Amino acid sequence: MNPALAPEPLVFVDLETSGANFANDRIIEIGLLEVDGRGAREWSVLVNPETPVSSFITGLTGIDDAMLCSAPPFRQLAPYLLEKLRGKLLVAHNARFDYGFLKCEFKRLGIDFRSPTLCTVKLSRKLFPQHHRHNLDTLVARHGLSVAGSRHRALADARLLWDLWQCWHGQLAAETIQQAVANIVGRPELPEQLDATAIDDLPEAAGAYAFYGEEGRLLLVRRATNIRQQVLAYFTAAKRETPLLRDIRRIDWREAAGELGARLHELELARSRAGAEHDAAGDAGAGSGEVTNQLCSWRLRPAINGDSCPQLVFADDTDFAVADDLFGIYSSRRDALRNLRKLADAHRLCYKQLGLDEGGRNGACAAYKQKSCRGVCIGKETAVLHAARVMTALARIKLKPWPYKGPLALLERDEFGMREDIHLVDRWRLMATVHNEEALQACLDDGPSGKRFDPDAYRVISRFLQAGKIGIRPLPPFSP
Repeated sequence: MNPALAPEPLVFVDLETSGANFANDRIIEIGLLEVDGRGAREWSVLVNPETPVSSFITGLTGIDDAMLCSAPPFRQLAPYLLEKLRGKLLVAHNARFDYGFLKCEFKRLGIDFRSPTLCTVKLSRKLFPQHHRHNLDTLVARHGLSVAGSRHRALADARLLWDLWQCWHGQLAAETIQQAVANIVGRPELPEQLDATAIDDLPEAAGAYAFYGEEGRLLLVRRATNIRQQVLAYFTAAKRETPLLRDIRRIDWREAAGELGARLHELELARSRAGAEHDAAGDAGAGSGEVTNQLCSWRLRPAINGDSCPQLVFADDTDFAVADDLFGIYSSRRDALRNLRKLADAHRLCYKQLGLDEGGRNGACAAYKQKSCRGVCIGKETAVLHAARVMTALARIKLKPWPYKGPLALLERDEFGMREDIHLVDRWRLMATVHNEEALQACLDDGPSGKRFDPDAYRVISRFLQAGKIGIRPLPPFSP
């Protein structure tokens, strides 16, 4: 065998499973093709998932319950399988799928399985960037490969990967392939104070991640379409000496099916910093009597003269998730007043009518003296007209009323169809994120939680609903 085909021991892997969910589904067939200096060796086995297989999976693979009932369960195969995988580069198509299922199956047995992996989808993209499609059927047709056995059977697909590997080595220089493999598989050089295993489990999935320093201090929070790829990009030679990497001690992440989930996880991780700062401030100022939640908004209060005067209301006293007559969301009274003043200047509104001018009742307001008010304060503009202009100015920042009679399920699936996030939202509040219909129903049965209005979640959710780029399913109102 050509030594260039196996510069290191390889194992081409394909799995058939009872579904696409790592947590709930099981492996039903394993196909391996080991390649090293001694040549290539095949091994395949059916695996009893100890749960019925759906008719869809049977139709796809040809594997049914009758074939699996006498097969060994994964726990019996685990020691032998570990021996076959140990010390080899695991090669798979959409390697995240196969590696993820193997990790979950071993984890159920208390085994922390880790292995370097090479995804042939990524490798094909690097070697042939001029092509846009890299699924296995497309690659078989593109490179003129023949299929020995049934597609969607584990050993047949593992053989196809080995055939594809040999085909690529016949078309391209070995150095080109080895460099592409190194770029995909290569481990970055981590800062010495960061545990070397910190990056092993980083998923190639959407979500959010956080870097922590000493004593759990939050250093950075970001969202990503590919958590692993984005985190590893920090550990390049060019960035290795930055203060961030000198301080980092721990990495955490939250996986998501799509962009909405990633944004919500980013808020969740960022909130851990705000919570820590709030706790510290609370300890320092205990007994001060200060308002702990300064979140506020404007509500229009009718005046006797027909005008409208904005009144500041606080989230401690008003449920922003239910109110439908609020304008703007502000972190503090000072922030609200500053933004109202900017709005008044932009629309030539009266400081006195808006409660921004603390001067006497009579005479022009400060804005009129600066030619930024049309004079309602001295009778040059009617109160009714000024009220209409106030409403027009505030309309752009009005909090949107919840457009549904009850809660809503926002649906996201990842690009491989392996993960589904169901975001249960009620009146702009994220009640829960679950991954199947049973968990969703359990949340609905529990009734509404006491979660408060979150302005950041409101902005994210309303933006996604307005864009219309996410699946939605209206749900019946919670029972009283």
